[in-house]
Amino acid sequence: MNDTLLQRYSRHILLDDIGIEGQERLLSAQALIIGAGGLGSPAALYLAAAGVNLTLCDDDDVDLTNLQRQILHTTPHIGMAKIDSAKKSLTALNPHCHVEIVNERLNKKNAAHLIIAADVVLDCSDNYATRHLINRCCTKYSKPLVFGAAIGFTGQMTVFDSRNAQSPCYNCLFSENDEAVETRCALMGVLAPLTGIIGCLQATETVKLIAAPHTSSLAGRLLLVDARDMCWREVQVPRDTECEVCCVRA
Repeated sequence: MNDTLLQRYSRHILLDDIGIEGQERLLSAQALIIGAGGLGSPAALYLAAAGVNLTLCDDDDVDLTNLQRQILHTTPHIGMAKIDSAKKSLTALNPHCHVEIVNERLNKKNAAHLIIAADVVLDCSDNYATRHLINRCCTKYSKPLVFGAAIGFTGQMTVFDSRNAQSPCYNCLFSENDEAVETRCALMGVLAPLTGIIGCLQATETVKLIAAPHTSSLAGRLLLVDARDMCWREVQVPRDTECEVCCVRA
């Protein structure tokens, strides 16, 4: 790092758990963020500020209704592809951060390639099919997965780390065989700052996984927040020994 970078990242370098070595790991890391919306916006901004190289995957365009919570995007960017809008915001924040963009929805054709290239994957998507696809690929290729979700006044956040033999996967918590009811914020609404809270937590866990791997992550623990009462709960999530994704049946 040159003097400019040392100054830019000085507050991280001052932390004993990160220091220069941890900051250098951040600068060389690649994080894949799937979804450039309510969760992906704060996560991407904080990771870019920390110097992490980013790949953003999203196929949507900026809409006026997004601006209530999707802080990567601004009014002049309405109608622009979200990933183009996001790249403008992120490079303005930190021109040293390399941002790759993929103007596609994550699918079976591109998922493996994108996830293999990442050091950490952030699931900032909004539907079960995408979440299960991300989980299967992260489990298969042993990539840590930082998951978040928010709807209404409630949010949840955890880490699925298949590098740890005891860590559950997303399917252990929400089985693909369950008949889940999909609820979108377009129909139910979502408290704007709540997406910021969850997205920031995703960024926090990502930075820790990269720069301070000796610290505890949320693997095996689901963090729940009810913003209406500002009530936090933590639920233990054991690995399902019958899971069809992360466990091999005898």
